[in-house]
Amino acid sequence: MSVTFSAAALRLSGLVPQVLGWLPQDFWETTPAELAAIFAASGSLEGEPLNRREMDALMERDRNG
Repeated sequence: MSVTFSAAALRLSGLVPQVLGWLPQDFWETTPAELAAIFAASGSLEGEPLNRREMDALMERDRNG
């Protein structure tokens, strides 16, 4: 069974604010390609998902823009 765009968007719309600290409007103003690039740059599209320590390190690194 394939995941529909709307199902994936709904799941991501709840995940992205938690992971990236974005407001809902930030998510909806981002293109799928931009969102994929963000996650690809962090390495989270390949291999194991980020653990809490890695996520905290990314959040600290990017805290001030």
